[in-house]
Amino acid sequence: MPGASSPSAASAEAPVRAAAPEPVCRVARGAAERERHFAVRRAVFCAEQGMFGGADDRDARDAQPGTLHAVGLHDGMIGGTVRLYPLDALGALWQGDRLAVLPPFRRGLLGATLVRFAVRTAGERGGERMVAMIQTPNVRFFQTLGWSLDGPVVAFHGREHQPMTIALSPGADARG
Repeated sequence: MPGASSPSAASAEAPVRAAAPEPVCRVARGAAERERHFAVRRAVFCAEQGMFGGADDRDARDAQPGTLHAVGLHDGMIGGTVRLYPLDALGALWQGDRLAVLPPFRRGLLGATLVRFAVRTAGERGGERMVAMIQTPNVRFFQTLGWSLDGPVVAFHGREHQPMTIALSPGADARG
């Protein structure tokens, strides 16, 4: 047909877009990554949000041997964190907290990837349920990841938080 381009010609003219690299999450490796984990938390919770008196959000839980300090990397750069730990001796009930993503990394999938990592990791370690205190503006985000409301909104660290929960299973990965 005159004037029509063939499929190979059309694809040759289309701009080539590289797929954005997928975020990678892992438990912090070594002292440097653990310090970066704490630095991201301070930047988000203390400097940006003014929580914890603006100083440091570390607490006794950070020194507990069962506490996992995870980092989320995008294009090799640590841009987010999450902390998780068992709440009971059997390791059936887990807490997820201190989810923090630096502003330049908030438009991608890093936050969701960190949440899914925490859910999967707790499930792989025998967890049956995870709980978290979620700042109220983030409740919908957690609901899209399969979390449910778990009681009324409460004041927590000077802000309104919604208790939430999710069922875990070995190798669990919250929706998607």
